Amino acid sequence: MLLDGRRLLITGVLDTRSIAFHVARVAQEQGAEVVLTGFGRGRRLTERAATRLPAPVDVLELDVTDPAHVAAVADDLADRWGALDGLLHAVAFAPDTALGGNFLSAGWSDVATALQVSTYSLVTLGSGFADLLAAGDAPSVVGLDFDATVAWPGYDWMGVAKAGLESASRYLARDLGPRGIRVNLVAAGPLHTIAAHGIAGFETFEPVWQERAPLGWDARDATPVARTACALLSTWTPGVTGELVHCDGGVHAVGTGMPPEVSPPAPT
Repeated sequence: MLLDGRRLLITGVLDTRSIAFHVARVAQEQGAEVVLTGFGRGRRLTERAATRLPAPVDVLELDVTDPAHVAAVADDLADRWGALDGLLHAVAFAPDTALGGNFLSAGWSDVATALQVSTYSLVTLGSGFADLLAAGDAPSVVGLDFDATVAWPGYDWMGVAKAGLESASRYLARDLGPRGIRVNLVAAGPLHTIAAHGIAGFETFEPVWQERAPLGWDARDATPVARTACALLSTWTPGVTGELVHCDGGVHAVGTGMPPEVSPPAPT
């Protein structure tokens, strides 16, 4: 039981395809106590997905752009557990006008929304739950990322937001480290989630992984990413912080194509 007795707050469960749903599932299978968050009308979807988890969970209202919501959830967890061992940041959003080829035309208000929800919210949650995490056992904050080292078709300002998330995670690791709190990201390969299918051009990502992933990649299976996140949420990585862990079949490590098969030399 990798997470036996650990108390985890997991954001970002929208349905059973969500990466966060599979993190919650694996976490429960590994012995963790889990609380989910949802927001607005989407909270009903979170509650519906929660019924598919191995054990019942509560779903708390949390809008990451509202400090009052963060404070209310922190108060709930303080009364419930008194401490927090792990937090999964799985929150990202950009208006349609900031995606799908609209990089040059997107207005600042839409860009600002993408950056606040997808990037700044990591700092909002990290600082908002810092006291509870500091009271936990080997506390860990884990965020979900997508390769921000290149410009992807249609990803536009979400790609910029993810690049900011990577930088923010390092600064957050620096500032929370003295309190014993680890902060890391998992860069996942493309997966069939609701969020992914809302991005025009997402269908062009899969062929890249099919061509380049040394280990192969199944965009319908979020379990490898969930296990990686749970490993970082466990006590087994006490010296790892400010890190970006790739769980993408190895695509990040290879060039634009797999090397051709090399035949052994003919015997002489």
